[in-house]
Amino acid sequence: MSDQNRVIAFYDERMLAHEPDIEAPFLPGRMDTRIRSLLSGLGVPWKYPEHPARLTAIRHFLELEPVPGVTFEAGVAATREQLARVHTLSYLDSIFQLRGKSAWLDVDTTAVSPGSVEAAEVAAGTAIAAVEAVIEGRAESSFALVRPPGHHAEPVRARGFCLFNNVAVAAAHAQAILGCERVMIVDWDAHHGNGTQDIFWADPDVLLFDIHRGAPFYPGTGSLEEVGVGLGDGTNVNVPLPADAGDAAYLKAFREILVPAAKWFRPDLILVSAGFDPHSHDLALNVSYDGFAAMTGILQALAREQCGGRLVFVLEGGYNLISLSRGVSAVLRVLAGEAPPEPGQRGIAEVEAAAAFHRGAFLSPASD
Repeated sequence: MSDQNRVIAFYDERMLAHEPDIEAPFLPGRMDTRIRSLLSGLGVPWKYPEHPARLTAIRHFLELEPVPGVTFEAGVAATREQLARVHTLSYLDSIFQLRGKSAWLDVDTTAVSPGSVEAAEVAAGTAIAAVEAVIEGRAESSFALVRPPGHHAEPVRARGFCLFNNVAVAAAHAQAILGCERVMIVDWDAHHGNGTQDIFWADPDVLLFDIHRGAPFYPGTGSLEEVGVGLGDGTNVNVPLPADAGDAAYLKAFREILVPAAKWFRPDLILVSAGFDPHSHDLALNVSYDGFAAMTGILQALAREQCGGRLVFVLEGGYNLISLSRGVSAVLRVLAGEAPPEPGQRGIAEVEAAAAFHRGAFLSPASD
């Protein structure tokens, strides 16, 4: 492992305090009544899918199977000024007023518990810390293991389990403070990053490439025609996919759309909204661990070519704890110097060896 492949993973236990419990009393109001009506109509028990075990499972797996070259650092809380670069002050005030409380925020069941606001501040601040680590040269790449996720959060609205848009906060900080004029955001989560798109919709200095399962899959946005507006026309690139699309589709999109777009844009920094719900365990798409590794390899090579290797991953979705933790590990291994395998090739060498072993048994007997 060379210094070039040094990776810092950021993890902070304060983010575990975000733990909405649907059995807990929420702030009274129509939202509570509406959501409880929706949940009762499901006919099956429902628990908040975005729970603390998402982070602890990742950390425990990386302790059981450490990745050489990866070190851990704690996160930091974002300031109001940092959050206000992408969220309105009125929205921030409305969220800060919920500190220490439980409340529903959206009919898609986005909720907060007493520790959620601080957890969200730490999630956004940790994304910033991950960016600062690569800009300062302390690591070539970094991974912010954060929750709650962020890419559905809009300037004035919480959505899809997201309170603050972590990757957008980090991108805006890189531009405002760290001297990055052009930032590229790659979102490979199974769900379209509607919030990130909304925030940078007219910004010519942020290129958003978003590959996702297409509508009507949640949140229903992200069509091909959504390309930005004004000076930002053309810097919003959506690649909607059908259900069960997998490695081949993702890698084709990366090689034939993302790479040319990046070379045209010439970013100073590449950020990745890394959701692991495209894995088949989450029942939306069909990306394998090797697929995540191969995508990481493409991005790593692109970052080294375009922006001195500066590459930062920020965790988004992924709700099956096995595929989430193994997916993160697959990414970290490539960042730390392991060559990514070619998806779909595992077992081929073994089959060839078995064929050679058995071949003699199936030869036709020599004719008399």
